[in-house]
Amino acid sequence: MRYRPGLIADYQSDATVFRSNVQRFWFTVLMVVTVILGFGGSIPILPGVVDLSLKGELLLIAVTALFASIGSIGLNIVTGYAGQVSLGHAFFLGVGAFTGAVLGGMEVTRQVFDLDSGEFVEQIEVIGFQLDMLIWVPAAGLVAALFGLIVSPVAFRLRGLYLAFVTLGLVFVGDHLFRELTTVTGGVGIGRETAVPSLLGFRFDEDGEIFGVFLSKEQRLFFLGLVLLTIMALVAKNLARSRIGRALAAVRDRDIAAEMMGIPLARYKMIAFVVSSFYAGVTGALLFAVIGRLQPEAFNLLMSIQYIAMVLIGGVATVSGSIMGAVFIIFLPRIVKWMAGLWFFGFISDGATGGFVTIAQFEQILFGLLIVLFLIFEPLGLYGIWIRIRNYWKAWPFSY
Repeated sequence: MRYRPGLIADYQSDATVFRSNVQRFWFTVLMVVTVILGFGGSIPILPGVVDLSLKGELLLIAVTALFASIGSIGLNIVTGYAGQVSLGHAFFLGVGAFTGAVLGGMEVTRQVFDLDSGEFVEQIEVIGFQLDMLIWVPAAGLVAALFGLIVSPVAFRLRGLYLAFVTLGLVFVGDHLFRELTTVTGGVGIGRETAVPSLLGFRFDEDGEIFGVFLSKEQRLFFLGLVLLTIMALVAKNLARSRIGRALAAVRDRDIAAEMMGIPLARYKMIAFVVSSFYAGVTGALLFAVIGRLQPEAFNLLMSIQYIAMVLIGGVATVSGSIMGAVFIIFLPRIVKWMAGLWFFGFISDGATGGFVTIAQFEQILFGLLIVLFLIFEPLGLYGIWIRIRNYWKAWPFSY
């Protein structure tokens, strides 16, 4: 085994979170680099030429990417590990977002004139209870998981495109509900304030010192997202290597054979939908708490497609691939904006120069093109590219 590090000869080795000391080392390096970036440090990529740093707008984008990664992992559980194609992820994100806003946000009232009494009376515009994060974060996940449990019986009977179309219908049902329940959502074009990210009196949305170290609100949210993403990713990783994960893989690869082997399809499909919905609910509550404003029309088909793209581009049935895909998709607008400033991409209009397409148009073109290219040439996504690079350097200078 010493000279064959990639060979797995027993289930115990295959089920470990880190299969080698090398993986443990690089995970530690990645965490250290991430923490350094969160504190405002710079990592030299090409010394004196290119430095990696997260400051200002980039740090806020990174915070969004961390929380979006949790939702991407959740979708990968049901789509990647269980093989159940779901296009309704935006619905569960919306349920979690509005649950968090109701439990963790403020109640807003207004004065209206009552014709019967002839006096001004208070009318509730949106409801809110201003509870702590310890309550509204898990509650957002649990309420979304409850809706996932309600939807899961459909998954027992459908698969493939039929299941995709049914879950797609959830997006339109949710869009209607979010628009009409104005005391919860605030209504179209108005929206409402999101939950306040406060943990036992500690505010993550305010600047201040922690143990003598000054941290901006973006840095506080960054470390909150890093901690929560690490916990949720390890939970998903442990779920994938457990008996449940192996059963989900069997259902994905050949459900009829899995049922003949004694695996109850209904139970494990239900588990996949409930866990995936929980992750989506937590993501919705946290992601929009960072944004600060919640609009009912935001949870549309485009949002579901974005999360599907995170899974496809990052890597199906991999936790690390889910994170890679989420980071790439969230940073894509920034990447396109940077490309527009290069002479090679002069056909992109950046507002100051002329071009054939605008930045927004080129972003949409690139978004769709990347999905098609990854599906055709690299189905394992960015994770597959990383595996190819890693294996090449492990075998170098040999080609086999």
